[in-house]
Amino acid sequence: MTSPADPPTGADGQKRLKLLAVTACPTGIAHTYMAAEKLQQAADRLGVDMKVETQGSIGAENVLSDNDVRQADGIIIAADKDVDRGRFAGKRVLSVGVSEGISHPERLIERVGSAPVQGGGSGGTGAAAGGGSGGRERSVAYKALMNGVSYMIPFVVVGGLLIAISLSLGGHTDPKGGLVIPDDSFWMHVNQIGVIGFTLMVPILSGYIAYAIGDRPALVPGMIGGWIANTGELYDSKAGAGFIGAIVTGFLAGYLVLWIKKVKVPKFVQPIMPIIVIPILATSALGLFFIYVIGKPISWVFEHLTDWLSGMTGTSAILLGAILGLMIAFDMGGPVNKTAFLFGAGLIATGNQTVMGMCAAAIPVMPLGQGLATLIRKRLYTEQERETGLASLFMGLFGISEGAIPFAAARPAQVIPANMLGGAVAGAIAGLASVKDAVPHGGPIVAVLGAVGGVPMFFVAVAAGTAVTALATVSLVDLSERRRRGVPVGGAGVAAEPVPAGVGAGAGGAAVAGAAAVAARTGGRESAASAPVAAPPVTASPVTASPVASSPVASSPEAEGAAPEVLSGYLTRQTVKVELAAAGKEAAIREMAGLLARTGKVTDVEELVRTALAREAQGTTGLGEEIAIPHAKTDAVTSPVVGFARSAEGIEWGSLDGTKAKLIFMISVPEAAAGDEHLRILALLSRKLMDGGFRGRLVAAADEAAVLEVLREVQ
Repeated sequence: MTSPADPPTGADGQKRLKLLAVTACPTGIAHTYMAAEKLQQAADRLGVDMKVETQGSIGAENVLSDNDVRQADGIIIAADKDVDRGRFAGKRVLSVGVSEGISHPERLIERVGSAPVQGGGSGGTGAAAGGGSGGRERSVAYKALMNGVSYMIPFVVVGGLLIAISLSLGGHTDPKGGLVIPDDSFWMHVNQIGVIGFTLMVPILSGYIAYAIGDRPALVPGMIGGWIANTGELYDSKAGAGFIGAIVTGFLAGYLVLWIKKVKVPKFVQPIMPIIVIPILATSALGLFFIYVIGKPISWVFEHLTDWLSGMTGTSAILLGAILGLMIAFDMGGPVNKTAFLFGAGLIATGNQTVMGMCAAAIPVMPLGQGLATLIRKRLYTEQERETGLASLFMGLFGISEGAIPFAAARPAQVIPANMLGGAVAGAIAGLASVKDAVPHGGPIVAVLGAVGGVPMFFVAVAAGTAVTALATVSLVDLSERRRRGVPVGGAGVAAEPVPAGVGAGAGGAAVAGAAAVAARTGGRESAASAPVAAPPVTASPVTASPVASSPVASSPEAEGAAPEVLSGYLTRQTVKVELAAAGKEAAIREMAGLLARTGKVTDVEELVRTALAREAQGTTGLGEEIAIPHAKTDAVTSPVVGFARSAEGIEWGSLDGTKAKLIFMISVPEAAAGDEHLRILALLSRKLMDGGFRGRLVAAADEAAVLEVLREVQ
């Protein structure tokens, strides 16, 4: 960058346009650096001066200084996560997704001149910045929802588990009070701490949804709005609006704050707008709106639902059980759930315990079903979701239906219908079998403590409902993921079987990895499991696919040519394959995992595959330009390792630009890997791959040795 005293000029002597950019993606790895490189290349072609700040996993690099901002003619933010825009006040700011930075960099440079001027606020995710499309708004809404869910999860887990522990160790059944803990006991205090966690989870969900949209000024109205939504007494309702009401208040607060920010105010008022004026106005408006406008209909619906259920007590027990199960499962602690629960609890005093029996069977189905789903289809869930799933299973055993709320809030279109289906099945079976419950509580805990009549059928109902919920959830989530990636519902590519753990981990375990086409289809069962660990790795003959002993790479000058290391030694000739046999993404990842296993650094191939697929479920690693870089952080590898392979036909990877992946790198590092060396390598690799000449040389390389020679250019 030049100094103000010597401004850059073009060939015609006129001052060159000076732009800044910030790129960031949720994982902060490949897309961040690819967007930066694309923008820089486009700027060079157009004769524009540009400096790009990358906000990656290894921290912000090439950070924009105050002097850079003062001299800039405009700023491009290509990011899929929050970027503070407050430092760009008074400058034209164009905010788009990171994919736009990769796919259309020239277009962004052309558009930044007509972008809106950034105000004095810190800004949020970009919802208020011009240049966004309707799809961008949907992306902002989704990220806001995920932001709220991520902050809510610890409150659900801590609160739910403390309540469950206190009930199991300090509670007893009481016909009038359900599961009761003595007031003066130690376990009552544990229970009260848990209740505080549960009480806070709904405002937290609402507050951080609002925060993701409207930044800090939206946090207070979001949280207070969530508290109001969850406190039915404020609008004459016996049940609050629950987590669904919190989602509504979160979005209302966020967008209300954005709207207030647009109001022009005198300069002397501007400093107090974000800390006093906006929070007070938004909180008051939202709170009163919910109490007087939204709350009244909720109260009216609650009363009429109770009357409607009262009129059904003489109808079929199966139908009534199914309806109660649907209601219990719909909002997990919200007004619909509480209507059904209070209806059943109220009939216990009249001697009718069968209605509560239907409710009791449905209550644990949602947390048990969602927890089971994370176990049977792990690749569809993130590590945090799988941990939440285990907690959800535990909460389900104690009748805490709120354990399923994080899943329902994150994927409402898939999870809520699955929950309702399982709840209806459980309620119907309990109604058919005339299951009874003498206390106003549900879940297996009440059966264990002797409050349930018809215990065997009670457990049958719970098990059936749980299984239905779990299977329906994974089916709907999987279908949604396939549609998002553009994969045909009938499947895509090679439906590879799992590779057994340990294949290629030691000597003799890589015979199948050498014949990866066979490994992808057979699961690698040809590996010699009894081979000694200390023996050298084996490779496969390209003709016979039989094991052929070879020396370790580190001691084989012929294999590596005693040349400088490639990617800090993480990539070797053992982990290069000039042609993949796989035709689909999952099969390719399995084949690449087998390739990495040749090094002896992989202790559990199946776990490596699972982790890589879970990362794909979070967002594609297809970067465009016919490139994919799947990666996994897992203790299934003992040290960092990188593999590279080519696919002549290309593999559908859900890339941002729609191209099939023909150049595929797979990176894996141990969970406890020290430092950020692997991220540095990935950043270097991502940037280098933006060079068309480099990609062309990779495609043209005749064999593994030639590929390694090209890859040594990555420095």
